[in-house]
Formats: sequence, structure tokens, C-alpha cells
Amino acid sequence: MRIRCSQSQLLSGINTVSKAVPSKTSMTILECILFNADENGIKLTANDMELGIETYIEGEVEVAGSVAIEAKIISNLIRSYSGDDFIIDSDSNNTVHIECGKSKIDINGRSTEEFVLLPELNKSNPIEISQFSLKELIRQTIFSISDNDTNKIMTGELFEIKNDQFKVVSLDGHRISVRNITLKNSYDDNSVIVPGKTLLELSKIIPGDVDKDVSIFLCENHVIFEYESVKVVSRIIEGNYFKIDQMISNDYETKIDVSKKELLEVINRSTLLVKEGDKKPIVFNVKDDMATLSITSTIGSMNDDVDIHKTGKDIMIGFNPKFLIDALRVIDDENVTLYMVNPKAPCIIKNDDGSYLYLILPVNFS
Repeated sequence: MRIRCSQSQLLSGINTVSKAVPSKTSMTILECILFNADENGIKLTANDMELGIETYIEGEVEVAGSVAIEAKIISNLIRSYSGDDFIIDSDSNNTVHIECGKSKIDINGRSTEEFVLLPELNKSNPIEISQFSLKELIRQTIFSISDNDTNKIMTGELFEIKNDQFKVVSLDGHRISVRNITLKNSYDDNSVIVPGKTLLELSKIIPGDVDKDVSIFLCENHVIFEYESVKVVSRIIEGNYFKIDQMISNDYETKIDVSKKELLEVINRSTLLVKEGDKKPIVFNVKDDMATLSITSTIGSMNDDVDIHKTGKDIMIGFNPKFLIDALRVIDDENVTLYMVNPKAPCIIKNDDGSYLYLILPVNFS
């Protein structure tokens, strides 16, 4: 193989596929990026067996061929130069020769026979969604997946398609996040559970262009995301997702409308009095048109009054402040509405058109 391409193209491709290079693995070949050059162009691929990413980069193929190169080494080497074009050449012994300007470096590559290629899947009926919308859906839900593998289902997000409605759901046992959007087209009903890791890495590499789409293919055991010159292939999580509708009630005893900015500022300020690792609740004491938010810790205490518009009963209820912050910071509305039943029942933050819903369990306080 012999290719010629710019530093910017190499780094762009390496940065994209490196999201699928495992940090720790017993299969050292998975620490590599596969470089493949043929009549279709220069393709880079990485695969950790659960998540695989491939992308094409611009450049000139002088001799077709392929070689696997350790991702960390090739990434650091390309970064160490200052913007010249590169020639990357590999021989029959998988020695990789890199030329840039006056510099020449030889490194050991790996045989491509060991590399695990992305699975060949039957793709049909792609779901089209803008890059921006998909990136936003992930941002507005990913924080409430579980990082505990005890329940694998909770480490992923539900992608549910019904006609032209696309619902994304995540939960971790303490909270639920739901986002709904209307797609440009209608599709057959379908649902899959996508690993949170896949969505985290995908959100890092999607440019987020409003005018460019991502094609999503829901396959039997995999999900595929394709946009521009990039393909992301991920295994799905097998099993049945939780019956979210049974967990969410429309009943409430107290409803408060409040400025999101003001509420978020007060809760953020309260966390400055809590040491990392301490679990101190923030307590809402809702009376008439005022909510007094208070917190007490070994550092000190705080009481802050927030103007609200209340419908229903007074209530005193405590929350993990982080859970409230996570939800409020991804809501774009100027004002938010909180629905509560009693100090032991979940609080729900939602808007009138149903495009978002966040359920947060309360915590005990003394």
C-alpha cells in the first residue's frame, strides 16, 4: 500500500475511528486502525467488537493495499508534524514507512488478516434525521443512562419509531429522560436498545449540521448510523425495555411554573456547599408564589427564595441536586413546569407539547 494525503485529512479520519479503539483489550489487533486503499479511496476502520467505525478520507492512492497500524502510535506521529503532506507506504513485511517533508520514519504494522472487519449487514428503509436533531436527542437524554452493568438494559437508550414519531428514552433507576421529535417521513414501527457508549462516541463525531442528515438502519442485532463519509456500526442490547408509560402518571397535587435560569442558578449555587461524594439533598419548600430552596452540609447552609406560579397544594420535597441540574441544563425553554404529588412520589418536568419529559425520584430529608 502507498497513499499520499494531508495531515488534516489523516487526523480527521484517525480522530473519527479512534472512538472505536478500546482502551484495554486482550486482543492487541483491536488497538489498531486498519488502513485500506483501493479504487474506492482511502478507508480507515476501527472495531472493538461492540462498536465499529469506518470513514473515507481524501487523498491519492498510489498503490492499493492494506495494513493495520497501532492507533495511539500513528495518531501521535501525525500530530507531531506541522501540516505537510504525508506518504504512508507499507511493504510485504507490514513495515510502515512514513514520509513528511525531510522526515522519514519506519514503524511496525500488523497483518490485516487478524483484523476483525465490520459485519456485512442487510440495510433497508433508512430512518432519516438531521445531524443536529440526533446530536441534540443524545445530549438531552444520555446523562440518565446507568453506568452499572448489573442491569444491561439501563446502560442503553430506547430508540422507538412509530409512524413519524421518534422517541428516545433513558433511565438509571433514579430518573427517566424522554425526548420526542417528529420525523420528516413515516416509517414502520420498530424499536431497539442502543448502547450508551455508542451514542456517547457518536455524539462526539457527528458535526451537528442542521441541513445534513444521518441515516439510521435498524437491523436484527445491530444499528447502523451513516452520514457523509462515516459509518458507525454497533451491536444492540438484547431484551425488552421497561414499560415507561406505566411509570409515568399525569396526576399531580402541585404544579409550579418557574424561570429555568433562576432555578438552575440557585441549585448550582447550592452544590458549592457540598463536598464531592457527599449526598446532601436540596429541599423545596413550596408555599403560595414562592419556593424556598435550602441545603445544609458540613461546609454550611443556604436558603434561597425563587418566585414561582403555583397551582394546587403546598409541598416540601427533597431532591438530589445533580439530577435536577442534569435535566434543567438540557431544556431550552425559558420557563419550566414541575409536577409533584407528594414528598415520596416522583417529580415530573415536562412541556405542553410532549417533546420532553424528565422524571426524578425524590430523596428523604430531615
